[in-house]
Amino acid sequence: MIRITQLRRKCIGCNACVEAAPHRWRISRRDGKCTLVGGQEKREVFTVLVHDSEWDENTMAAKNCPVKIIRLEKV
Repeated sequence: MIRITQLRRKCIGCNACVEAAPHRWRISRRDGKCTLVGGQEKREVFTVLVHDSEWDENTMAAKNCPVKIIRLEKV
């Protein structure tokens, strides 16, 4: 399993994560920031546990993020 973590309040809505992993990331129509699909919020940090098969595309999402607010770790 992989834990994906996003510090959403620092998101600038550049869409880089959506392009890398479109089924895991979406742009919010409400505020224009990227949203971690399936993520649970705790103190403004969103996290989700996903299958190992999502590692490559979400690693690309994290690398492409210009504000470096996406973290991945194997659990």
